[in-house]
Amino acid sequence: MKLLSIKLCNFRQFYGKTPEIILASGKQNTTIIHGNNGAGKTTILNAFTWVLYEKFTAAFSSPHLLVNKRAINEAEIGVSVDCWVEVQFEHENKRYQVKRKCYACRDKDNKIQYSQNKFFMLVAGDDGRWYPPMQQPDEIINRILPESLHQYFFFDGEHIDHIFRASEKSNIAEDTKELLGVKVLDRAIEHLKKAKKALQDELKEIGDLETKKLLQAQSKLEQEKEKLSQRQQEVILTLEQQEQLKKSLSNRLLELGGAEELKQLKEKLEKQEVTLRENLLEAKKKIKRSLSSQGYSIFLTDIISQFHIFIEELRNKGELPSGIKQQFIQQLLDRNRCICGLELTEGSDPYQQVQEWMNRAGMADIEESAIRLESKAIAIEKQASDFWQEVDLEQVKINRFRTELAQVENELDDLRNKFRHYPDEDIKALQKQADELEDTIKEMILEQGANQHQIETIEKQIEEIAKQVIKQKTKEEKQILARRRMDATQDAIARLIEVKNRLEKQFRLSLEKRVQEIFNSISFTPYIPRISEDYELTLIENTSGIAVPVAASTGENQILSLSFIGGIIDRVREWSHKNTLMGPDSSTFPIVMDSPFGSLDEIYRKQVAKSIPQLANQLLVLVTKTQWRGELEEEINDYIGREYVLVYHSPKTDCEEDAIARYGKRYPLVKQSANEFEYTEIIEVKKDE
Repeated sequence: MKLLSIKLCNFRQFYGKTPEIILASGKQNTTIIHGNNGAGKTTILNAFTWVLYEKFTAAFSSPHLLVNKRAINEAEIGVSVDCWVEVQFEHENKRYQVKRKCYACRDKDNKIQYSQNKFFMLVAGDDGRWYPPMQQPDEIINRILPESLHQYFFFDGEHIDHIFRASEKSNIAEDTKELLGVKVLDRAIEHLKKAKKALQDELKEIGDLETKKLLQAQSKLEQEKEKLSQRQQEVILTLEQQEQLKKSLSNRLLELGGAEELKQLKEKLEKQEVTLRENLLEAKKKIKRSLSSQGYSIFLTDIISQFHIFIEELRNKGELPSGIKQQFIQQLLDRNRCICGLELTEGSDPYQQVQEWMNRAGMADIEESAIRLESKAIAIEKQASDFWQEVDLEQVKINRFRTELAQVENELDDLRNKFRHYPDEDIKALQKQADELEDTIKEMILEQGANQHQIETIEKQIEEIAKQVIKQKTKEEKQILARRRMDATQDAIARLIEVKNRLEKQFRLSLEKRVQEIFNSISFTPYIPRISEDYELTLIENTSGIAVPVAASTGENQILSLSFIGGIIDRVREWSHKNTLMGPDSSTFPIVMDSPFGSLDEIYRKQVAKSIPQLANQLLVLVTKTQWRGELEEEINDYIGREYVLVYHSPKTDCEEDAIARYGKRYPLVKQSANEFEYTEIIEVKKDE
């Protein structure tokens, strides 16, 4: 999971829509967000956990009060206020956009009423359009980075050791089992045990189906599906109209006078974008065609090698001789004369010698079949080689197209931003309309996806009911089937338990080794981390040759916790790499950290600061001015790719203003609010300014 950006709207301190926070990646993989206490650093950390998992950290107070106070107070009675967080991320060359929304409004009694949260996801296609996913959004998120592991990637650095307290140790055991599918095996075993119990109950009594009740339920579901299908048609029609309007706005923008150079560049970039997306789609189609027509050949290489060895062995043994044929020997006997001119009289010794060659000579049809098979085998071997060459070539093209497309998209984003701030009011207004229209299109696509998921769920329910209605089996047949299923279930349980035990032990030892390496690189103590069979994380001292438990200090617990998180990330990355079948490994895992270890002493802070950018592929650190100065700034500065400042607007008339200096320029941290409300503004730090 590579985080690309985050945007908030009326979420806690952040009034209205915030600018998009672009997150750094690559060699300069670190994003720094500066802010004073209370400015919204913890809010941003929890914005990630809320939108992805609907979870909050322990330090996040009043998690039920998410909607910005000013936005609620300014809205009229009964008018809802939107509150949402939108995150874009990339995983395995796919771009995702997730959004979680809630609403709040004041009723006639001036009480604030809150709605239920709604969660949406879009996936970017190679054609540049956003589509609803084929699977449930939360299932996709959990497959990429399981919910039970999120606390190791999004955490409060000051309280990181809390997750390793005694009351949480059982959770650690469960969380870490997600990595190699051990927890999946646990669930599979439990499901099989329940299935076995159900089969036992079925053997006792197998009742008839309540057909009438099932048919009523089926009719109700079909009516609901029809209603949703009609709405889908309306959404599709509206989307077509919006796309036409979007195209019209783009044309009008190009027709307006002024900014000719920018408009020509925009038209050129948009054409490049269309061409690149078409090329990308065509390259993927070629790979699919190769897979469908030639993909089977790569699985036959071992069999073909065995075939060549088998044929050669037959020839060496004389069981498949080549050269002289039986037909030729028979012609010599029929003519009663050998090729040397000697007369062959039946019963004579020369006749007997020639006749013996009949058993040694090859049969023409068998030899020809063997030759044909060898030719086909050679052709398949070449086909497999050609397949890999073609796939590799197209994969190189895909990577090149993606790189060029990303560059074009960035240039288009910069260009649109220039139109948004262009002096000409007509140009600025048209670009604003285009932006609003783009948001409307995304909202319609989100609704389309939600409706489609609901329709598919209903179709499955209807299909299941139909199966139950037409299912007519005798009690005896069901009992026989239940017994067979019970035997298969018990066998599967035994095998899964064995696999689980082996995987768990292998993974635990691998994780322990990595945790020890990271802890040793940071800590100057001779202590050694150990992970027990119950995944209890402890420190031991072994200088005397006897392992003795150590009562770790708060600082050592924080370093131990960070070492564990680093080990988790390494194992996740390794697991993802092993499961990559084709193409480059794209396993990227982020760390989002608030308040980075301010309670540690100078030496430990320096070692931690040096280690953090190397533990994760991507790092977002939220810091106060005090936390940033010193070791953290010194060790992380070279890794910074993006930097932002949270400007807190205080309603207090006597507030003490504050600022931070970055790259020769002062950025405000605390300012006087223009009204009676507090709010936070996000400003990007520019190195080249």
